[in-house]
Amino acid sequence: MNDTARFTSWPESLLSLARPEIRSLATYRHAPWDPAYERLHANENPWRNPADTSTAGLNRYPEPHPLALESRLAELYGVPPQCLIAGRGSDEAIDLLVRVFCAAGQDAILQCPPTFGMYAVAAGVQGAAVVDVPLLRDAGYALDLPGIVAAARNTAGSRVKLVFLCAPNNPTGNDVPLAHIEFLLRELEGQAIVVVDEAYVEFSGRESLAARLGEFPHLVILRTLSKAYGLAGVRCGVAIGHPDLVGLLRRAIPPYAIPEPCIEAILAALGPAGMTMADHTQRQLLAMRPAMLTALAAAPTVTKVWPSATNFIMLDSTDPAAIMVKAREVRLLLRDFSSGIRTPGAVRISLGTPEQNARLLRALDAPLPEGFA
Repeated sequence: MNDTARFTSWPESLLSLARPEIRSLATYRHAPWDPAYERLHANENPWRNPADTSTAGLNRYPEPHPLALESRLAELYGVPPQCLIAGRGSDEAIDLLVRVFCAAGQDAILQCPPTFGMYAVAAGVQGAAVVDVPLLRDAGYALDLPGIVAAARNTAGSRVKLVFLCAPNNPTGNDVPLAHIEFLLRELEGQAIVVVDEAYVEFSGRESLAARLGEFPHLVILRTLSKAYGLAGVRCGVAIGHPDLVGLLRRAIPPYAIPEPCIEAILAALGPAGMTMADHTQRQLLAMRPAMLTALAAAPTVTKVWPSATNFIMLDSTDPAAIMVKAREVRLLLRDFSSGIRTPGAVRISLGTPEQNARLLRALDAPLPEGFA
């Protein structure tokens, strides 16, 4: 998909979901940006700092909305540039969506815990309500499809404007069948924006839903460079959706949202050498995952290792505190979810290098797979 010809105007039923204040908002008018001219119009310092090694100069504001970066990201994710907005990680995309669609004290988001914590945080900052429809633990943390539809259609409380689906899910690691997402998209058409967070989709073996944007104008997809591309430090994520929806998000995002060093680093990292490296590391992680699942399942106190479609593994243990201590003894940090009402006894482990994985398995008295250092 390389143009916007297939997109008709956004339906009024969806446009009306946005806050009236955003629909009528006059965006900030930044100083004109043209690198071909010398700049005496933006109150910048004309001299560069001696430590500045950037190409464009850190004494100058970056491009207000980085077109070259967004064009490269659109190419990476297979969508028209008009369907994408870049921000500071997926967190900023989540925040923008909540601010654009949820009025404080009136509207709500819907999430399916246990899931990524920033959906509820962004709602809380905005003063929006949070409707929880828990995942079905006994069904492998599957979505409660009838529960989601019923809660989203409920008119007794705050109106649900955004439905967040983390697919694959964090922290449980399972993916969501495309048929389940399609069901919700059809059931909630014209009623809510369905946000599918695909932060880990590169590890799942399935295609992104980006190709379905023309079919579902109320679909938003979140992607990030933090996981599969090894660029967590540059803090860059995107929201992908109908051009009219992206236009609303552009009204709310501050200019100069992505710093110049990040822009330059991302464009360099997404060059041929960086893409080859990203492909290599993704393959390595996927190759190690089955062996780690099997080895962890054999560790003492581990009662269950949950299937993973990500670069991490969640396990249940009768003594999660001991697992955390043993990992620290070999200078490794894990994530403790054991106190969560929906993740009893759970610990989340990111896949590391072969040496790191082997060090952890030895600490946990788990068998060492062949080929692990």
